[in-house]
Amino acid sequence: MKQIVAVAVLALSVVSVGAQTARPSQMFDSQALLNDLKTLSSDEMNGRAVDSAESAKARAYLISRFTAVGVQPLEKSFEQPFTYKAAGRGGAPEVTRHGVNVVGVVEGTARPMRYVIVSAHYDHLAPRNGVVMNGADDNASGAAALASIASYFTKHRPTASLIILACDAEEAGLRGAAAFAAAPPVPRESIVANVNLDMIGRDPDDKLFAVGTLLNPSLKPLVEATAKVAPVKLLMGHEDPAVKGQDDWTKDSDHYAFWQAWKLPFIYLGVEDESQHHKPTDDYETISHDFYVRAVETGILLIQQFDKNLAKIGKL
Repeated sequence: MKQIVAVAVLALSVVSVGAQTARPSQMFDSQALLNDLKTLSSDEMNGRAVDSAESAKARAYLISRFTAVGVQPLEKSFEQPFTYKAAGRGGAPEVTRHGVNVVGVVEGTARPMRYVIVSAHYDHLAPRNGVVMNGADDNASGAAALASIASYFTKHRPTASLIILACDAEEAGLRGAAAFAAAPPVPRESIVANVNLDMIGRDPDDKLFAVGTLLNPSLKPLVEATAKVAPVKLLMGHEDPAVKGQDDWTKDSDHYAFWQAWKLPFIYLGVEDESQHHKPTDDYETISHDFYVRAVETGILLIQQFDKNLAKIGKL
């Protein structure tokens, strides 16, 4: 059954993804990045809601892309299933939902038994009033970035291993990340840090925020070093409730499940995209394509800083 789904999704990608001008990147194939984003946020994916046929299509597509760029499954399969209880609609009894994380690894060279999690959730929302919620920025942008990031590091091996983690059920309360944290496929103490990508595709001012240095001061120099060479404006913020005019994003995505469970140091990369967050207009066509390519490049530069400074993070 899984093979049938995978073939169907690959066929979908050929049909639904047309030629699209992409900013050339020296780090990865930017055309492939945009193709992945367009496929994951297409109407055929119907919002990628957890426990849906379209979620399975998105998952199969991600697995095909991970395999194509050289990511290996961390265990026997790329899939890590989990279940959780959800409230029934209109006062109905609780129902059991079935989610599936996609988990792979890029093996490190010098310290392969130390791991940095590179994560992004691939789920979004079911249609509302008959309108498909494509979730291009939230979070097809992060999920699509995983394959391009992995493609870079399979060619330029990091010293530590990278766990490439596409989480399910983030929109249901970080359920996929919590499931991973409850049953990690490697010893918990071997996991050094997390770089989480959630909404990195749309900003007219070229601003990308790095959240996490307030809770993890040792990461601040790594963000500052990345900001000096980043092709976008990499800023720190959105984590201090005392700062007026900025929402606190500390609890807003999968990194927080790892922090709650393990106090795992994290940096969460995201944009200020409130006007289209959970709106039908969050489509591929409204993504800032040039900015998106540069945001993914910035993610790679930050991961390199993590890899070069494992001891400074305090988990070696």
